[in-house]
Amino acid sequence: MRIENSFVPASGVGAKRERSLWESGILTWEEFDPARAPLGEKTGERVESFVAEALERLDDGDVRYFGEQFPSGETWRFYENFRDDALFFDIETTGLDSGRENVTTVSFTQGGETTTFVRGEDLTAAALREQFRDAPLVVSFNGKQFDVPFLEDNFELSVDAPHLDLMYSCRRIDLTGGLKSIEKQIGIDRDRPDLSGRDAVRLWYQYERDGDDDALDTLVSYNRDDTENLQNLADVVARRLHDDLLGAVADESPGIPDPLA
Repeated sequence: MRIENSFVPASGVGAKRERSLWESGILTWEEFDPARAPLGEKTGERVESFVAEALERLDDGDVRYFGEQFPSGETWRFYENFRDDALFFDIETTGLDSGRENVTTVSFTQGGETTTFVRGEDLTAAALREQFRDAPLVVSFNGKQFDVPFLEDNFELSVDAPHLDLMYSCRRIDLTGGLKSIEKQIGIDRDRPDLSGRDAVRLWYQYERDGDDDALDTLVSYNRDDTENLQNLADVVARRLHDDLLGAVADESPGIPDPLA
């Protein structure tokens, strides 16, 4: 599923009307023809107007426009278009209250490269802003409720790129629970499956109190695993959602590799 397969941002088009367009053979914006679309005249005009602007915005790479136009639950449709430049991120903290606790490490994966920032070393507002600045799409697990508020409260920055929070997308395909539980359900492996968020807090205090570099190395490795596994999870989720929607109508394969193959 790509952005240009999507008609739900157009006024008057919901999931049922979008499916009817696909069933009529109109699978992309460029194929839209109001004369053969199974829509009323006014709705057809609105879709035609949306398509004209959307094609220009897509040519310009204006992802923030689509972030404003698409329903919040449909951000996953951006993923195939911007997968190569998507910014996957995850944080570790000393607790759950962003007003009282601290961020200890933040990892980012983009273009196959992972960078980790550590509190007291290189974890600064400037470094975080630089990571987020040009990202067309940011991807997290429960980042809307947890990671982003923590970063914004602790570092006075704003994460305004379109945000694919995989926790919500997972629920649409009946994958529930935390990140590690979902990884186990679908067969994604990690180097240290024995570690948890509580261990991350313990490891940080062990490093901070005792100067234990091994504890910090383990924490960083754990944080990096979380971040790097997000891409595999996003691939699985986007493929399954594609199969449930466009794939079920047009019998088209998703344009995303299967990480479990």
